[in-house]
Amino acid sequence: MRERELRLALVCTGGISLAVYMHGITKEVWKLVRASAARAGDVAGDTEAIYAGLLADLAPQLDLRVIVDIVAGASAGGINGILLAHAIAGGHDMEGLRDLWLDAADVDRLLDAGSAATGRFAKWWATPLVWYARRRGYGLADEVVDPTARIEVRAKLSHFMRSRWFRPPFSGVGFAGVLYDTLAAMTRPVPAPPLIPPRLPLDLFVTVTDFAGRPERLGLHSPPTIVETEHRLVIGFRSSGEEAGVADGGPRTIGDLAELAFAARATASFPGAFPPAQVGEIDTVLGARGVAWPGRLAFLSRVFPRRAESGQRFEDAALIDGSVLDNRPFGPAIEALRHRPAHREVDRRFVYIDPKPGGRSRGERRGPPGFFATVLRSLADIPREQPIRDNLEAIAALSARVRRLRTVVDGMTPQVDAAVEAAIGARFFMLALTPTRLSAWRARAQTAAARGAGFAYAGYGALNLAQVTDTVAARIAAIGGDPTAARAVAGFIEGRRLAVAGATARGGQYSAYVDFLRRFDLDFRIRRLRFLLRRLIRLAAAASDAERPATDVLKAALYALLAPYLERQRNAFFDPAAFATATDRPRAALAAFEAALGLKALDSATDARLVALLGHDVASPLRRALLRAWLGFPFYDIVTLPLLHGDGLDEFDEIKVDRISPDDAQAIRQGGHTATLKGTQFNSFGAFFSRAYRENDYLWGRLHGADRLIDIVVSTLPGTLSPAAVTAHKKKAFGAILAAERPHLTAIDDLFAALATEIAG
Repeated sequence: MRERELRLALVCTGGISLAVYMHGITKEVWKLVRASAARAGDVAGDTEAIYAGLLADLAPQLDLRVIVDIVAGASAGGINGILLAHAIAGGHDMEGLRDLWLDAADVDRLLDAGSAATGRFAKWWATPLVWYARRRGYGLADEVVDPTARIEVRAKLSHFMRSRWFRPPFSGVGFAGVLYDTLAAMTRPVPAPPLIPPRLPLDLFVTVTDFAGRPERLGLHSPPTIVETEHRLVIGFRSSGEEAGVADGGPRTIGDLAELAFAARATASFPGAFPPAQVGEIDTVLGARGVAWPGRLAFLSRVFPRRAESGQRFEDAALIDGSVLDNRPFGPAIEALRHRPAHREVDRRFVYIDPKPGGRSRGERRGPPGFFATVLRSLADIPREQPIRDNLEAIAALSARVRRLRTVVDGMTPQVDAAVEAAIGARFFMLALTPTRLSAWRARAQTAAARGAGFAYAGYGALNLAQVTDTVAARIAAIGGDPTAARAVAGFIEGRRLAVAGATARGGQYSAYVDFLRRFDLDFRIRRLRFLLRRLIRLAAAASDAERPATDVLKAALYALLAPYLERQRNAFFDPAAFATATDRPRAALAAFEAALGLKALDSATDARLVALLGHDVASPLRRALLRAWLGFPFYDIVTLPLLHGDGLDEFDEIKVDRISPDDAQAIRQGGHTATLKGTQFNSFGAFFSRAYRENDYLWGRLHGADRLIDIVVSTLPGTLSPAAVTAHKKKAFGAILAAERPHLTAIDDLFAALATEIAG
């Protein structure tokens, strides 16, 4: 039986009140991940049992683990992404979130107390606007789920339009309080285990727009530097799985509740509806609840580094909705693919939730648009509806590179194995393994790889040297907080005129070029260990049940070897004071960086640990294969690094993209969002005006989520289940959802009756 991880990078787009629909989908994602993690034991819940049964049906051919390890969101999607990541990292509960969306996402709850209409005749002159909106067909009246909602929508719309004008009607502090209380309510006294494997990172990103912007210095030829204002802001969180105490079974978290609430409030600060988000709102919320925020300074310094450097007040920063500049945040999710360990064979998917695919197409019209139509459309609608073509093309290009790399590596393996044995001696596997011997073998293999590559090594060596130079210079500049230092450090290194050709000459392992790489090439070490892990994972997939425990022990040990190298990738590992004068004293800064890295000593410790892991069984095929991979890595790196354009990729897996939307989930009802959702009305504000609307969209979100997630799971091994079997699983899931939600959704009886008929048909 093959082992595989279905890794989902979830991208949640903005959708205003369609957040309710997206919650239904993310709830199903959570249930699928829970079912995957617990299917060997008891599975509780409604659709969780259905998902466990689906995975069991695949099990004769595929042992599949479903994991969400990357979450990115904007606006309403950002809130849902934060709640999902919080539940995954900490083993928290999402069942109670239904109340957040059904009760709290109501226009009367969201209105600022100071902006609400004070009486029946307040702003009586706005009443004709309500009539106008209704007559213009802005989704009112006769298209609601239940006729009783008609009265509710009209009353709330009238109340909303008679509230305070020319100031945001919704309360920022009130909304921040709801978000914080919701996150706190999810936290169980005794959390369940995290829904992500140990040592696998979980990354969360939400996009935000910095209203005032921040100055960014950019380098040019002439003038040397310019200053541009950057408004894009990504607030990121990471649970690495390597935090203190987590590796020993301690609690895992994606972030402090105050920080998560601030990010959720900021990303969903829809212009005009909410005031810009500010830090003071969270301070007010925490103060009212008597809650401390010990990491406040560190968090705000990370989110607003320019303010921290210049001494500006964090409280003055104003943030607006993330969908203004980046409504579909694929970019941060793609970037997060780097440096991700693989525990077994990986099926990587980007899954994005789009509640209203196709945007708000106006179709063809005669004549140019009017003044207000042009202004409003260009400022609000068009940026949020920009297609994701660029993102999909970037993912397709990345997948193509990965396919080429895997083909190249697989094709090289027999020749590399032979070259390693030729360089070291065919009987080297029979010799006792010692740290000294392993170090010497590695040096001989590297020299053989350089010489065997011929003229191709010159290109590889120049690329690698340039990459190491740029990386070291940029790191020193970033640690010291002086962007101009990068040019000074890089210039100093380039001035040494390190000759790549020295690596292939007699005694090449002692050349100045090789010595420089030994002292500074951190990325090569990480690539080599990642390569060894990938080789072990492929070997483990073919191992017998008796051999598998040994491979699991080896995997854990290799991750432990990798950890100190990864720690040196963090700027916080270094003392900034040692690099404060890097611009004027690049030699001293470089020496301080080398001393802090300590790569030579770390390499010796790694060799000793590898000898302890592999040296005890000289006849083991697994030992031989891993030694060949370790010693032969320079041969692979010479070929693959240029193909990667100097970037390191830890996942050598093709990336597929799946969408979850009303247009894709048609097992129950066709027609897309127009036939199913109500929150699309009033320019996607509709669900704020009716509980019936929210109940309708939440229920469809769960149904559509189950429909598409079953499709995605089955696609990991096409042809395993017949179409009839897939349909049967879907009908069971739909029935479980209706049974579970019927007691809680009391305003949509007609929809339940219609769905029961449609599902049975």
